[in-house]
Amino acid sequence: MIRGRTRALLALFAGLLALAGCAAIPAQSQPEAIPRERVGPQPSQEVPAPAADLDPLSVVRDFVSASADPGNDHAAARAYLSGDSRKRWKPDQSLTIIQDEFSTVYPPSSEQSPDQDEKLVLVRGTHVGRLGPDSAFIPSEDPVEVPVRLRLQQDGQWRIVDPPESILITYSDFTENYLRVPIYFFAPDSSVLVPDLRYVVARPQSGLPARVMDLLLAGPSNSLTGAVRNPLGDEATLESNVAGANDGALVVPLSGVEDQSQQHKELIAAQVVRSLQGVTTSRIRLLSDGTSLVQGHIDWRPGDLPAYEAQSSPSSELPGLMTVNGKLLSLGSGAPIDGPAGAGAYNVESAAQSISGNQLVVVERVGPLVQLRVGDYGAESQVVDLRGMTMTRPSWRPGTGGGPSGELWTAVDHNNVVRVLRGPDGRWIPQSVNASEVLTVGPITGLRLSRDGTRVAMIAGGHVVVASVVRGADGTSVTLRAPRILQAGELRNVVDLDWIGQDTLIVATGSDSIPVARVPVDGLRLDQFNSSNLTPPVQAITAAPGRPIVVADATGLWTASDVGDVWRPHAHSQAAAKPFYPG
Repeated sequence: MIRGRTRALLALFAGLLALAGCAAIPAQSQPEAIPRERVGPQPSQEVPAPAADLDPLSVVRDFVSASADPGNDHAAARAYLSGDSRKRWKPDQSLTIIQDEFSTVYPPSSEQSPDQDEKLVLVRGTHVGRLGPDSAFIPSEDPVEVPVRLRLQQDGQWRIVDPPESILITYSDFTENYLRVPIYFFAPDSSVLVPDLRYVVARPQSGLPARVMDLLLAGPSNSLTGAVRNPLGDEATLESNVAGANDGALVVPLSGVEDQSQQHKELIAAQVVRSLQGVTTSRIRLLSDGTSLVQGHIDWRPGDLPAYEAQSSPSSELPGLMTVNGKLLSLGSGAPIDGPAGAGAYNVESAAQSISGNQLVVVERVGPLVQLRVGDYGAESQVVDLRGMTMTRPSWRPGTGGGPSGELWTAVDHNNVVRVLRGPDGRWIPQSVNASEVLTVGPITGLRLSRDGTRVAMIAGGHVVVASVVRGADGTSVTLRAPRILQAGELRNVVDLDWIGQDTLIVATGSDSIPVARVPVDGLRLDQFNSSNLTPPVQAITAAPGRPIVVADATGLWTASDVGDVWRPHAHSQAAAKPFYPG
């Protein structure tokens, strides 16, 4: 049943992404949510002609390979089209990425034309995913079958007469020709910058800043629309091209933001500077209608910005905690924490410490049921009117301005995502979250709200699912939108997950082959951790920015900092311990 529901959701995603038809996709295009001219000026160069006397299967295969080059409006790929088709072909703004191994085959003879000068070839392979018109990657593992029709030309060469409507590109060609860039927006009600992963044509390198600015000005990707706020707004434009100045600065001439307040302009500056950080080392000269965007500050570097992510990162003074035999112990010392949770007064199944460190929520086992207790760290806590047979380990939403949090999340009985809000009288009140799209994948057995509060990562049907958190205008309704299943073919039987960064997850599975992995929030790639010293099955994992990863296996706790590291025993390892960092 779960596998069937997973396939259904994957099929739904593929259908939404391929309204033009998955079966009509050849090789490559630009991944930009914007007109083709924004790929940037490219030098006109001689396009090599296809090799002579290729058979139809080879023509189509070489067409796919040539499509990796988007230069000059896909001139390399157009060389494989007939004369009329070259002029008519206008591939759409999306991009379909397939695994490197694909085949070109003839369909049954019954599907071929009786005309011997015409052939139908099928491109068969497997999706990696699709780059949408907003230049954001959406994963998919559905099969691909693309029909391509060819005709023998008067010069005796086979050429494509019916090219696909979208561009098809292999994974290796995509990673070689496209660059991942985080575009920055803000969390809805805080000053936390949120990365929105996009992909742009990597060459020419000189045009990268302009391509990044085009994406930033176009607003959030479809998956994050409604989950973040954009200080640039809809009116901001570029007064002229992004270009280098004689003194080495990169000039970004904005227009349409001159009426904003000084504070608002500082947020805009943060968006621009952080978004450009990965594509230029130059000073960023921010102008608004010809004058300095922020009064008294014309040139910017990333180091000039406030630490906007500080609210979403736990302090280094908070070592983390672990649940052991119903008690809470410090990961830093191995000793019980102060208060009833450390003394064993509550039969603690799981817990979460707020990002600030001042608040604590525990899932307490009471007979056959579990319930939530929320309070200040080290103090007595109040019981929340929320019970069930199971609850996932809770997550805290960051507080505003570094203050106490007023919201935490959990999933009850595998089918009810709940956020618990602190009311004006100090009581904590549960409210259901609309998670209907996620539940089609399967029961929810794990849930981690991102530390910036804009995304949620879940274990649903044994898979990793990420969705955006969209808050209604009424201030009460919340919906999990645009769920994505990440690396569905590799990450199965997932047992735990956590956020190591705003756009990256660490995942633990019950698999002996991939016990621990790292995956970006869009699921494009998978990095497998060294499994040396781990004794399957892995049972729990925790991660946070700038912290070593802590994993619990069948013997105790182990730590590592990066993919190639050998796992080392934790200083305060205990059997059956379940570690967690604040958040």
